[in-house]
Amino acid sequence: MNKLTKRYKGILILWLFVLTAPGFAQKAATQQEKDAAYTKVITQRAAKIVAALGINDSLKAKRVQEIIVSQYHNLSEIHDTRNEQVKAVKADSTKSKEEKNTLLKKIDSERDAKLAKLHSWYLSELSKELTQEQVDKIKDGMTYGKVQFTYNGYLQMILNLTDVQKKQILDWLIEARELAMDAGSSEEKTAIFGKYKGRIANYLSAQGYDLKKEQEERNKRIKDANAK
Repeated sequence: MNKLTKRYKGILILWLFVLTAPGFAQKAATQQEKDAAYTKVITQRAAKIVAALGINDSLKAKRVQEIIVSQYHNLSEIHDTRNEQVKAVKADSTKSKEEKNTLLKKIDSERDAKLAKLHSWYLSELSKELTQEQVDKIKDGMTYGKVQFTYNGYLQMILNLTDVQKKQILDWLIEARELAMDAGSSEEKTAIFGKYKGRIANYLSAQGYDLKKEQEERNKRIKDANAK
């Protein structure tokens, strides 16, 4: 009887494997397709960033591109791991709200530590191949050129900014770029710059500027220029 029972169990396990194996295989294939698609996207993105650097040495250009692609992969892994951990904590009905908040803070703290370490490694690797100006161009490429675009916007809006005020605005935007280049999505990058733009707005208001009025006058200048 025991032998028959074991035999039936063996047959049952085999059939379960046969029935479920296609599902596992399909899931694995789907994940591989997603990974391949993501690698293609970041490789194209890295190639575009490198093309703007004007590197004449093709081997150096390839090495730099590989560093950037590796950085995107590493960032994705860190952020994906963090998001999965957060999801698991929020879904855990056995923990109180306070316990969950403590765990979520710990998860974010661990992510930030990993990002800081990766950030240093990344800049170190780039600096072995490039000048500081070229490294800054890569940072701009990873953050959609938001530093210069936003900075120019302030210069166009407020025509009488002092050199001290210009420097403060630019310093904050560069600081935002350092954080945004490690963000996990374009939305997160935009949110980081949005936070610093809020800081700049408060600073300019404290300096005596009426930003609403300055914006209205800027729009009027643009309208008049287009009319001409």
